[in-house]
Amino acid sequence: MIKGIGIDITEIKRIQEMLQKHPQFVNKILTPAEQKQYEGLNGSRALEYLAGRWSLKESFSKAYGTGIGSEVGFQDIEVVDNQLGAPIVTKAPFAGRVHASVSHTAVNVITEILLEDKND
Repeated sequence: MIKGIGIDITEIKRIQEMLQKHPQFVNKILTPAEQKQYEGLNGSRALEYLAGRWSLKESFSKAYGTGIGSEVGFQDIEVVDNQLGAPIVTKAPFAGRVHASVSHTAVNVITEILLEDKND
């Protein structure tokens, strides 16, 4: 049974501007495992990854019904890429299954999170 669905679209340029204004932005958004993947990327690919993680976490918070804030923060959700490059949610405040999808253009990143009851 589906428990929640969340979708987000983020302008990559907006994330780039945040990163330029606030160098600690990466530490606020990415968990240590995500940072490790991020550090292995360069140029536009690194920016796409960072924007994707921001957007995935926004999508999760929408599906969960809380938004990002006091109940769920960026460090409470972790999404790392598997060997094939698919985003896998490895940490979240949800007991069921979490499905993630991310796609991007040169301008935007769009993500979707689906929360599924663990008994299904």
